[in-house]
Amino acid sequence: MKIIVKAKTRSKEEKVERLNQPSLNFNMADKEVVIYKVSVKEAPVAGQANEAIIKALAKYFAMAPARVKLITGQSSKQKVFEIL
Repeated sequence: MKIIVKAKTRSKEEKVERLNQPSLNFNMADKEVVIYKVSVKEAPVAGQANEAIIKALAKYFAMAPARVKLITGQSSKQKVFEIL
């Protein structure tokens, strides 16, 4: 499953919020795209925020962080993750 994440860094608390579930049809195998807002305390320096987002998503979905993969948006506030 692929999800879109809107990252909020330097937040006071860590949380994951599901914003909405648009139905997009791009002739992909996985047509369900979900948008989440993920707030983390870490600053966007040297990949620290990305690692914190991966850990927060893994905790939210109750799985190992190794099953959460950043696809695009390494230096952007909007990112695409794949949940394996």
